[in-house]
Amino acid sequence: MKRTPVFKKDFYTSGIKIRHKVLTLLFFLSIIVYLDRVCISVTGKRIKADLGLSNEQFGWVLGAFALSYALFEIPAGILGDKIGPRKVLTRVVLWWSFFTALTGAANGLISLLIIRFLFGAGEAGAYPNSSIVVSRWVPRYETGRAQAFIWAAGRIGGALAPLIVIPIAIAFGWRASFYAMGLIGVIWIAIWYLWYRDTPLQMASVSAKELEEIETNQQLRSKDHRIPWKSFFRNGNILSLMLMFHFFMYGAYFFSAWLPTYLQEGRHFSEDEMKLFATLPFALGAIGCFAGGFLSDYLVRKKGLKYGRRSVGMVSMALSSFIVMIAALTKDNQTAAILLAIGMAFKDFTLPVAFATCIDIGRSRAGLVAGAMNFAGQLGAFFLAVAFGKIVDSTGNYNTPLYFIAAVLFLSSLLWLRINPEQPIVD
Repeated sequence: MKRTPVFKKDFYTSGIKIRHKVLTLLFFLSIIVYLDRVCISVTGKRIKADLGLSNEQFGWVLGAFALSYALFEIPAGILGDKIGPRKVLTRVVLWWSFFTALTGAANGLISLLIIRFLFGAGEAGAYPNSSIVVSRWVPRYETGRAQAFIWAAGRIGGALAPLIVIPIAIAFGWRASFYAMGLIGVIWIAIWYLWYRDTPLQMASVSAKELEEIETNQQLRSKDHRIPWKSFFRNGNILSLMLMFHFFMYGAYFFSAWLPTYLQEGRHFSEDEMKLFATLPFALGAIGCFAGGFLSDYLVRKKGLKYGRRSVGMVSMALSSFIVMIAALTKDNQTAAILLAIGMAFKDFTLPVAFATCIDIGRSRAGLVAGAMNFAGQLGAFFLAVAFGKIVDSTGNYNTPLYFIAAVLFLSSLLWLRINPEQPIVD
């Protein structure tokens, strides 16, 4: 294949590998994803008060995002496999940035439901297409750490959200925070579309040495993107991966959607206290993502692919389940908040490992497998978003849903026993 020049001269520092620059763009993309996503949960108390929403109604708003995110995961992954992530990510980031800003114009429950549903349809393309980029640009021995950088960035975005959004909401109102977040994605789009290309062969600034390093150690072997639909959803490996992530997302969506409300209304934290303790889980989660990805790659080299992926996923989810349960039983509010943050850190060991496993299993269909896994996960997020508010309104107790979350996180841990990253999709 002929290598197409992009610029006459690379305008970045020549000593850095091009794939690391690609990962840097994905790093910032993931930060933007979570800044935009967590914005609504950080301002949730203000939105509920302004629009007169109950916890159950606000749960449906959070669920509208999760439902559309789930429905569009597989189509976004398939489209990226076929036409490339450069075009797909350009379109979806523009789409969700528009609907992030439009959230600030919502005037009631119905408009908020519609806007957040359409917002989710855009964000659905982010991580399946990031996995496609990794499958095309990263050698197999760096897959776990590449996903670690991407997912740690998301946690950094979640950690930054309260620090950025709350001051804007206090100074200018909750609506202004959505207008500000919507502008950020446009800057990323311009850099991505102008510089990135879908394969290393198309990037003139990739050295022959790096090109050889990528191509001889690449997960992506076949260029055949046909989908074996008859066998795909009957594949026990795929179904176990999807169910594992379905249960995983019950815990993940609590932190990204309900945690600020839980801290303020369930644990009686002030807005300033909430800002700190809503930031801490994402900060520790970033550490968890880095640790999980690097540890998995290390164990893959030492013990093999199956052990390296499975052991990290299983142990980290079991520890997270136990710590979330202890947090729910803890009476002291600050101790409970710290325990929840630690629980998120252990849970997030699994994130890069799960998406690295999508590449292990999917190969040339990495977008499809990542989309299918995240589809199942976001259905879990949808159920949690709706059920959490309903349970709290029914019982008046914010800790009751945490017992359920702890239980399903443990089930997620057990499902790693049935996931084998050494069994790729075969037509």
